[in-house]
Amino acid sequence: MNLKQRVLIYGLISSFFFSFTFLLNRSMSLSGGSYLWSASLRYLFSFPVLFLYVYKRGSLKRIHKMLRENPKPWILWSLCGFALFYLPLCYASDLASSWFISATWQTTIVAGILTSPLFGHKIPKSNLLASFFILSGVILLEAEHLQTLNWQESIRALIPMLIAAFFYPLGNRKLVHLAPPDLSTLERIYAMTYCSLIAFVPIAIIAWLKTGLPSRDQSIQSLLVSLLSGLLATWLFFHATDLARGNPKLLALAEACIAGEVLFTLLGGILILNDRQPSVLAYVGLTIIILGLLANARAQEND
Repeated sequence: MNLKQRVLIYGLISSFFFSFTFLLNRSMSLSGGSYLWSASLRYLFSFPVLFLYVYKRGSLKRIHKMLRENPKPWILWSLCGFALFYLPLCYASDLASSWFISATWQTTIVAGILTSPLFGHKIPKSNLLASFFILSGVILLEAEHLQTLNWQESIRALIPMLIAAFFYPLGNRKLVHLAPPDLSTLERIYAMTYCSLIAFVPIAIIAWLKTGLPSRDQSIQSLLVSLLSGLLATWLFFHATDLARGNPKLLALAEACIAGEVLFTLLGGILILNDRQPSVLAYVGLTIIILGLLANARAQEND
């Protein structure tokens, strides 16, 4: 199996587990759970698991020494990659269906490619073209949903998702570039989670003061998000981006794989959350997204 195939497989499998983020966040929203708890519990639950992993691995002191020597960039880009990604996403989940949020999230594919010059790389044109093709499918997928919202509601849902879609690849790419080569994927996730607690602990305190403790159902669903998306999916996706380190085309391919979330979230929303069936136009958009993903995989050979 060559490197491109490995990046593609890890990216697609991660998209399946990432889809649980959209499904479970929407489920928590429909049951009245606070988006502030949804945002903070994912990282508060995953931190002890990651702590035990790096402790057992014997790398805890090495990681904290690395963070002490260079704290500001790690804190800044961890907050971008985790806090400025997940808090807006949870807020948007209060406003729209799971598959709509997942579809809007695909703008991160283009956002990630456009950050390439920040790392001394040219924008891979074939990947960018394929990604815009994916976004045209996203627009068709969302068209019917947008007609049911007024402009104010549309903007309230779209703006936080665009913020999340930009900061997630920016924070991840910055720390792929910053992290030493001997830092494993899970060690990097631990370091980012540790640094982002500076935001998620206060968010949890605010949630407690505003709404009290989270319900049992929200706690269980947040734990599932933490395990399936926060740990498993994030490890798979970050491993794909680690494999693509220094190759902007492969990195764009890894990020394009998250388009698979739309299909998994769409099916899960219909089967689990009783979301309404998309229109024929939406299915056309979904087909375009899948074709765009395939084109992105072939773009590696064209630039």
